[in-house]
Amino acid sequence: MEKWNNIYSTFDPVAFSLFGINVHWYGIMYVLALLVALLVAKWIAKKDSYPIPNTLLESYFLWVEIGVILGARLGYILFYDPFASYYLTHPWQIFNPFDKEGNFVGIRGMSYHGAVIGFLIASLAFARVKKANFWLFIDLAGLSIPLGYVFGRIGNFLNQELIGRETSSALGIYVDSTLRHPSQLYEAFLEGIIVFIILLLWRKKASFVGQIGILYGVLYSLMRFVAEFFREPDSQLGFIAFDWLTQGQLLSLLIGGFCLALLFKPHTKSKNG
Repeated sequence: MEKWNNIYSTFDPVAFSLFGINVHWYGIMYVLALLVALLVAKWIAKKDSYPIPNTLLESYFLWVEIGVILGARLGYILFYDPFASYYLTHPWQIFNPFDKEGNFVGIRGMSYHGAVIGFLIASLAFARVKKANFWLFIDLAGLSIPLGYVFGRIGNFLNQELIGRETSSALGIYVDSTLRHPSQLYEAFLEGIIVFIILLLWRKKASFVGQIGILYGVLYSLMRFVAEFFREPDSQLGFIAFDWLTQGQLLSLLIGGFCLALLFKPHTKSKNG
């Protein structure tokens, strides 16, 4: 296990350089996450006979990807960044990939909960413009997002960010000489693989259109709440209440509670409704 424990001391988060710009493994994993989610959505749509043309599905993913990127970045600034006021008064800096010295550093700081909000806004806009069934697409997204999410968390792990809390476990990873939980991989397993398996097995039992998508919100929030106990609280925030509650747990409670409430408001039972 020694090589595993010390993997960060030998692993380079930069995959390669292209025209002087470093391409990180995180960026590659993000692209893979999108592609995997799209492929899973196409597979499920075909397997379960969703009345969604392939071109419309691809268009939907383009819409929501824009919503996810905008929501994730703005969500991080609003929920986590201590310099939120600066970005809100200098909005052109929000997506500036260069530091003050002009070096390319990429866009850092993304919030999954912000991404969820951006995703929902984009989905609502798409459904209105395309006159599509919002809940039908939400169901398909709920089934396709989890496996894509796995690659996103692997990207966090390879990028050596969102580190775990201190541990004495043999699974621990040394981060600056401190043994810590590989919490990013815990999240990939809990919030990605486990959620996907549950929803895949449950999908045939869904009693109304939208239930799978709503259940995704509930299950993700539950798994994220648990995983946060192994993840180091954000240094700029620490614990926000009770000496144990993190910002991620609070946001998960809010989104999970909202999704639970939606479960009591059924929609049409037919995919064609």
